Amino acid sequence: MIGTTTAKRNAPPERSRFKLDGRSVALDRRIHAARGDLADLALAGILFSAHYARAVPFTCVMPGTPILSAPSPSAEAVTELLRGETFHALDVMTDWAWGFCGHDGYVGYIRREALDVAETVTHRITAQAAPLFRKPDIKAQVLDYWPMGAQFTGEVEGAFVSCAEGYIHSRHAKAISEADSDWVAVAEAYLGQPYVWGGRGHRGIDCSGLVQAALGQCGIAVPRDTDLQCEGIGLPIESDAALRRGDLIFFPGHVGIMTDGKTLLHANAHWMAVVKEPLADVVARLADDHAQPIIARRRIGA
Repeated sequence: MIGTTTAKRNAPPERSRFKLDGRSVALDRRIHAARGDLADLALAGILFSAHYARAVPFTCVMPGTPILSAPSPSAEAVTELLRGETFHALDVMTDWAWGFCGHDGYVGYIRREALDVAETVTHRITAQAAPLFRKPDIKAQVLDYWPMGAQFTGEVEGAFVSCAEGYIHSRHAKAISEADSDWVAVAEAYLGQPYVWGGRGHRGIDCSGLVQAALGQCGIAVPRDTDLQCEGIGLPIESDAALRRGDLIFFPGHVGIMTDGKTLLHANAHWMAVVKEPLADVVARLADDHAQPIIARRRIGA
């Protein structure tokens, strides 16, 4: 319940009483960190909670790790954090931390072991899966693989970028300051990656994760879920206007990217992968279950 918080006049600070006298407003718990016993201090002006906490930033140090709906390994994955991205913790427990992702505010639980002190990243991965070498040598042992969009702090050493964990080849990374400009081309680089619910590129990705990841690497921050993207990305396309490269097509619970006037790129559960296929085929496949397969068409830019 949300409203205006009013302290009783002249009451001692330690005994202040509060009441909600404003109109209640629905709170989207996906992007507002509030649970039964605790809320983000940033919400103190609009949300009554028994306790508030100030968010503390941490850096994800795993190649990729799920953000879960509850502090349990069996809980549903709601999104994913990649190496170098920020998690703002409000409650840190022995094995879990609860808070929200820095890039989109998405709320959930993350394994405590995936977090470390906040760092200032300098580079990001541009290959779909970049080998992390033990030494600056392409014949050296590969310690791990970091996904596209992962970020890290490093220094250029010849043909490699060195970091605390090892070495990334310079052809697989670029400086954070060098944002891509063609977000459709970035999305196409995920072709063939498995479809994974809640994924954002570490061994799998989902439809809205693909849109968010591609735009994010071009310096455009967008919401995580399809309904939020449909409300917050670009402008509606007139019904009689021809589609073009980069247009977003929204379906019930799904989103895809046009690579030209007729072809859709999307991560989907039908093919269980990121694929390109004719938009007409997707519409036909959904027609049996949805009277209106396409619910919105939106365009970024003019």
